[in-house]
Amino acid sequence: MIAVGLAWNTMNALTAYFAGLLFSFSLIVAIGAQNAFVLRQGARRNHVKTVIGICAASDLLLIAAGIAGMGAIVRSDSSLLTIIRLVGGALLLAYAALAARRAFQQLELQAEADDGHSRRGVIAAALGFTWLNPAVYLDTLVLLGTVASSHPASRWWFGAGAATASIVWFIALGGAAQLLAPILRRPAAARALELFVAVVMTATAVRTLPI
Repeated sequence: MIAVGLAWNTMNALTAYFAGLLFSFSLIVAIGAQNAFVLRQGARRNHVKTVIGICAASDLLLIAAGIAGMGAIVRSDSSLLTIIRLVGGALLLAYAALAARRAFQQLELQAEADDGHSRRGVIAAALGFTWLNPAVYLDTLVLLGTVASSHPASRWWFGAGAATASIVWFIALGGAAQLLAPILRRPAAARALELFVAVVMTATAVRTLPI
């Protein structure tokens, strides 16, 4: 009986793990502001490991909070979400304007100097695109937390699967962008990438702002 119980628990844990893995991939693969930022930084080969680390670590914290049931707080505090939408939307529009200006000025992507100011700017942007994006709270805290509750005995295994998907995705996205950097840094490709980033940031801002 003990062996049967252990086998049953293991099967439930694995089922929850892979359910979390697939569900997290379905959320994170969609192109959004955060993914566009990681893609651009990878193409520039500018503090890519730092960006990947911030995005993945932030996702792990948000996933843990969602599994722990913090989504209820987000649902109940509409004023907090409104503030995040306003600040996040403004940030996205500002970054979209900068990307559009770079594209129309036909600037070729260049690796930035690895100085303290550049690193601080990249860290601030990565944190902003993660923590000031209302979609992150709705998807990770509310939606993922709700789906995880369907695995009550194995919800943390569900969270482990979601966390695995997040880590794998950001490493793969940043790594692929670095590999394609010689192509993406050509003038035409660089211009197209900047326009793509501008469009994604603007579209995300439109969905984000409470209008």
